[in-house]
Order: sequence, then structure tokens, then C-alpha cells
Amino acid sequence: MLQTTQGIVLRSVKYGETSLICSIFTEQYGVQSYLVKGVRSAKAKGSRAGLLQPATLLDLSIYYRSQKNLQHIREFHPAYLYNSLQSQIVKNSIALFSVELLLKLLPEHAPQPELFAFTFDYFRALDTTELSAVANFPLFFIIQCSRFLGYDISGNFSPDTPHLNLQDGAFTHYPPSIAPYINDEDASAIDRLLRISDIQDLPTVTMNSAMRFRLLDWYLAFLHQHTQHLGNIRSLPVLQAILH
Repeated sequence: MLQTTQGIVLRSVKYGETSLICSIFTEQYGVQSYLVKGVRSAKAKGSRAGLLQPATLLDLSIYYRSQKNLQHIREFHPAYLYNSLQSQIVKNSIALFSVELLLKLLPEHAPQPELFAFTFDYFRALDTTELSAVANFPLFFIIQCSRFLGYDISGNFSPDTPHLNLQDGAFTHYPPSIAPYINDEDASAIDRLLRISDIQDLPTVTMNSAMRFRLLDWYLAFLHQHTQHLGNIRSLPVLQAILH
């Protein structure tokens, strides 16, 4: 059955001499795998394969069959054209980190419309935000993904609950019993990030790069406690190398 939906490209792998198999996070059907025939051929119109790079936002016309593991795309067009995300190395590294998180965390064939809407807006905001104001985007993304997928932090940072406890996923009165441990200043920063709902407010949470990556490491460890699918995030060392 022919359907229309929006999608976010997560991964593209060469198939045969002219085609691609793409993992796409769709608004209506969750993560699906699509065979895109002939898109790499010399006769393909323009740079069509370039529209299937990770983090590209698409309008899709697809043939959807619920019993099939490999779907087919009839037409695809950009839903939004990036101005800077794919050309600026910092923004592109943040986008690739975010896409890899989605690939590791999202189950296939399970619609996540709220997370899709957030991610769609997140990539557009990453594209339009000044480069000097994007450093907190990866932390904001991992926090929001965790929330949408049901891995939330409970409680708030306060004099009575100053400790961020990995095992409990909560701010607690007692110190954590398992590593990684973070100090009160770091726990307070996560609390401030948890309170932000508008991505434009991220620069109000000031931190240096060392704190930022301590908190990223903590959140990744937190997710490892709750899901068996995360594994190693290969894009993280690149992000750490270029994001200051």
C-alpha cells in the first residue's frame, strides 16, 4: 500500500552496484529498512544519493507492507534543506552522535511519534543555531531521548538530595553505591538541563568541556544500566576531540 510519511535517515549502506539500503526513522512506522534502487547509478537525477546521508530530513512516498522487513521507497524529497549542519564539522559531529544514539536505542518497527517530532525539530535547531551555542546539544539530546524512551531521572537536586544515583536513576540523600560518581556541581548541572524544555535556553547552562563530557559519560553509563542494546558509541571520541 502506498503511504506518505516523513523520515530521518539514520544509516545508508551500499547494495549492489547502484542501490542503497537505508535505515530511516519514520514518523508513522518507526525505524524501517528501505531498498532504494538505482540511486547511485550514473543515470540517477542529480545527487539523489546525497539526500540519503545520516540526519537528512525527508518527505517519503513508500510502499508499506507490515510483514516485510525490507520496504521500498517510491519517491523521496528533502523536508528541510540544511544550511550548515552538513558542512560545519562541529555540527556534523553532533548530528552523527545523535543519529548513532537513535540507531542503538530505537527498536525497529515501533512508532515513536513524540520522539520523532522532537528529533526532527532538534536537527533543524542544530542547523540554525549559532556555532558558539551548540555545545550542550548532545547532552540535551541524550536526556530527551532517555525521557521519551522511559529512562528518566527522578527527583531534583537540592540540599537534601545532592547525589545523582546511577542505579536508582534519581537524585538521592545518600551517596551512590556504584560508579561512575559525579560531584555536586555536576549533579546540579544535570538538574538544570533536566528543567530545560526549549532548546534555545541551552546556553543558559554554562559548563566547560570537561564537565560536559563527564556528564555525557554518566548518562551513557545510566543508559547501559537500562538497555542491552547501547554498546560502544563509536562517534563519541570524535565528538570529544572537536567539541570544546
